[in-house]
Amino acid sequence: MKARMLAKAGAYLVRATRLRCPVCGRTPIFPRVRTIRRPVDWFMPFDGCPRCGYAFEREPGYFLMAVWALNCGFASVLGLVIYLGLEMNFDLPMRVTIPAVLVPVALFNVLFARHAKAYFIALDHLFDPHERGGGDNRGNQPIDPHPEPPAPGLSRPIPTEPCETTPAVR
Repeated sequence: MKARMLAKAGAYLVRATRLRCPVCGRTPIFPRVRTIRRPVDWFMPFDGCPRCGYAFEREPGYFLMAVWALNCGFASVLGLVIYLGLEMNFDLPMRVTIPAVLVPVALFNVLFARHAKAYFIALDHLFDPHERGGGDNRGNQPIDPHPEPPAPGLSRPIPTEPCETTPAVR
């Protein structure tokens, strides 16, 4: 059982390193570098995998942990390693040491952001898999940014629980 879990973890991490879907391993999570037109496109993954239907972003704020823990955590470790290496091997003034640490860390944060999100998706899928075959047979579907309106003549379903309203203040 442990060997199987380790094999799955290894496969998911290899796929994340290649910036591919953790389920099928073929579809890219992010747009290709040459197709990026705006800086925001570098950081935004696709909605999901069209091949297997796995949603890359399950809910709003899904990638906060990836950005805060993985990206900033690795950048902090990198900054400490660079600082300690400079401090122990060179006698540099602080006005040189600070930029020598901050510039590589800032560059690393931008370049590693995609991988941090991909690793987070892979780890999340490893520990909490959401695949097809759920109770509604939809599995983990990407969020549709433009849902279809209800067909003409059909109304929206009425909520089963009444909404609480606050009285108007006069």
